[in-house]
Amino acid sequence: MKFTHSLVAMGCLAGIATQAAFAASGGVQGTLSDSANTVLIEGAVVKILELNTSTVTQSDGSFRFDDLADGTYTIEISYIGAEKIQQEIKVKDGQLLTQAFALGNDAVETIVVLGQRSGQAQALNLQRSADNLKSIVSADAIGQFPDKNAAEALQRLPGLSIERDQGEGRFVSIRGIDPNLNNVTINGLNVPSPEAGVRSVALDVIPSELIEGLEVTKSVTSDLDADAIGGSVEVKSLTAFDRKGVSASFSAQASYNELVEDTSPRISASATKVFNFGKYENALGVAAAVSYFDRDFGSDNIESNGDDELEQRDYLINRERLGAALNLDFRPNGDNQYYLRTLYSRFSDDEYRLANVFTFDGEDSEVARETRDRFEEQEILSISAGGKHYLASYWQIDYQLGYSESSEEQPDALQTVFEVDDVDIDSDFIGPIPTITQSPRSLDLANFELGEIELNNNLTEDQEFTLKIDIAKDFDWLGNPAQVKFGSKYRDREKFNRADIVFFDGDFDSVNPGEFATQTPDYPLGDFGPGISRSGLRTFFNEQRNNFDIDPLQSQLESDGESYNSEEDIFAAYALTKIDIGNLRVVAGLRYEGTDFSTQGSVVEQIEDEQNDIETVVATPVLIERDYSHFVPSLNLRYEFNDNLIARFAYTQTLSRPRFEDSAAFQLIESTTEENDEGGFDVEREAEIGNPFLEATESDNIDLAIEYYPGKLGVISAGYFRKDLDNFVVFADVAGTAGFEGFDEVIQPINGDSAEVQGLELSWVKGFDNGFLISANATFSDSEATTFLDGERFETSLPNQSDTIGNLTLAYENTKLSLRLTWVHKGENFEEIDDDLLLFEDDHNQIDFRGKYSVNDNFQLFFNAININDEPFYTFFDERANNAQFEEYGRTFELGFTWKL
Repeated sequence: MKFTHSLVAMGCLAGIATQAAFAASGGVQGTLSDSANTVLIEGAVVKILELNTSTVTQSDGSFRFDDLADGTYTIEISYIGAEKIQQEIKVKDGQLLTQAFALGNDAVETIVVLGQRSGQAQALNLQRSADNLKSIVSADAIGQFPDKNAAEALQRLPGLSIERDQGEGRFVSIRGIDPNLNNVTINGLNVPSPEAGVRSVALDVIPSELIEGLEVTKSVTSDLDADAIGGSVEVKSLTAFDRKGVSASFSAQASYNELVEDTSPRISASATKVFNFGKYENALGVAAAVSYFDRDFGSDNIESNGDDELEQRDYLINRERLGAALNLDFRPNGDNQYYLRTLYSRFSDDEYRLANVFTFDGEDSEVARETRDRFEEQEILSISAGGKHYLASYWQIDYQLGYSESSEEQPDALQTVFEVDDVDIDSDFIGPIPTITQSPRSLDLANFELGEIELNNNLTEDQEFTLKIDIAKDFDWLGNPAQVKFGSKYRDREKFNRADIVFFDGDFDSVNPGEFATQTPDYPLGDFGPGISRSGLRTFFNEQRNNFDIDPLQSQLESDGESYNSEEDIFAAYALTKIDIGNLRVVAGLRYEGTDFSTQGSVVEQIEDEQNDIETVVATPVLIERDYSHFVPSLNLRYEFNDNLIARFAYTQTLSRPRFEDSAAFQLIESTTEENDEGGFDVEREAEIGNPFLEATESDNIDLAIEYYPGKLGVISAGYFRKDLDNFVVFADVAGTAGFEGFDEVIQPINGDSAEVQGLELSWVKGFDNGFLISANATFSDSEATTFLDGERFETSLPNQSDTIGNLTLAYENTKLSLRLTWVHKGENFEEIDDDLLLFEDDHNQIDFRGKYSVNDNFQLFFNAININDEPFYTFFDERANNAQFEEYGRTFELGFTWKL
């Protein structure tokens, strides 16, 4: 029903705009390039001085003004790094004038030729001309850093930091806000998350070579999705009309990781061309890109529970990333554009982990040697088609139909546990790397017994269908240029998670663990003991699995309890207006989002009853449906004191729907009835449950910023931001509340008290005529949140909220050589509460280097050094001396070449 209503609403909107036939408009459309007509310029501000109206050049260098009366006008074009140009044009007979413009001075020629300055100039110009607060990474800038994926490319921007997996950037945090509270789109299409239970998109699945640009919106406008409390990340892929003529590139490199002492290949290629199409000249654009990376690496780890358990881990990983994009554009004339955008990414981890788990309990101490052998594959597919038209009476219509899907599959993931007791072990539990002392008995695998085998076949799928339409019209309001815009969007999303878990727990008497012993791993954090053969274990399991005993109750409990299906239909409609009053631009609007939500799972109860001799698992399907809605206003003000000084203010409201695993309809209940010392029976009930009735987290946001653009290439900016969050999700023990009377513990996500975060963003970029470039930014923030656990109230900061994050880049470039040294800092931050202990992530400081040498105009050699300072990852409980996790990854060195046509 929601879908039907959406189509009707969109049809009405389209009908309003299409009542008039297509027709030429009196006006001017143009393109901007360098003087050699080889590079298209994006982000330049184009003004008609007589009308005090302006626009910005697009990625293909184009701009357009409609509704111009016959007469003579002065076009002024400004671009950071170049002198202004002015040119008179004449509009007559209501015709649409087509004109090419070129920036032609030494400064801009230097900028567009040299990659570092080109990337900075494009990003600064787009930031300066934006109606709202944005941070931008251009394609040229991405190529100047040794970044492997979209997440790592974004960490260079003010206010952005990343969460790493095995040392590689994975999730992006905007101003310290949880990545689940951000919105991610590819070419305007929302990206579902391949991982079970979450909304956050792991941006390491998108290779940096497929990206034409990255745009982070920090103060949304009403034509953007409201679910962006942190902000919105837009990934733009390559199109043919973004380049001049025919373009092609090929890159190859070898990557060496010193921890595993192995070399990995990486290749990428792209090509664009504009063709004639029938009677239409230069109307069909084709762009294609492909990237492949096969990386062998690993990590060494030691972690604890903060009390009586320490664990050593040794990882060996093969990570494979394949990405491809094919984009088609058809532009038969200046009034009509059609497009097809596709992006495919496949990301896989083939991981083998050895772990030694030490449990300290005096004479009852135990050691477990565990293995995890898993292959995990994630895929993202994004397909969108749409068009853009300029209609009679100066209406503009944009529409898009899109489908995206993501998945994560873990086939036949095998985990084994070998155990030994009566061992003499000890530890000081002091410092990031605690010392572990163990007797020879625990270092000999032959003394262990096989205790458990776990087999996982898990699948997560996330699909979304999107239909949207935007309609705009420029008009004059009391002598001021203005625009009205309205539109609608429908999103149909389904998140599916299936867990198939089998526990084998018996008939292991004939197994001799010593047969699987291999040489001791290279583990520098302590005595590790023998390795365990991956192939030997897998072969043994495949041959013997039918002879093992299965724990059917635990298998059913975990499988049914972790499986669910959730659906979410979102219908949105908005209206906004943009008005230029002198030097002030006002963008104000209102957005409505209505959500239909349903979730289907199971109430799964494991019953162990000694009194009635019952041992069983009972699973009851459950379906819950609900709907809710939000009206969210937005106001963005931009005041231009002059071409170099701009002030901004924004008040916006945003929201974030609950994570799927938090709102899923599932209950895992363990009920135990045991005889007590008095001969009676005690019943203990514990549960872990979802909460389908969670409210969306809501945020009121205020932004203030001042930006100064001095000289030829640079910016000095400062910004204040504040976010007040309501319905912040926390985990609490709700035992004893309605429906859970008689329970000893029930852990459930609930809507907690309010939370707030405020901070200051500073940025400085300066390009010098001698080829040097300095870029620095820092964000200082403070947050407060209330968390409940076991009836206790904890006053903490927001999770992942670092007080300080920053970047520093020192660069030099001439026509042959390009050098860039970067430092990334992420300050200490609170992670979560774990068994009444506060878990913190330590400061992270990483230094990277990239050098390029141009052999000629088409061929470059490059060298990257990543994590030069060998920075580890470290978390701790309460105080820095209390280890929670210490992990090191080693340095990585890359050598390669790039060829461009």
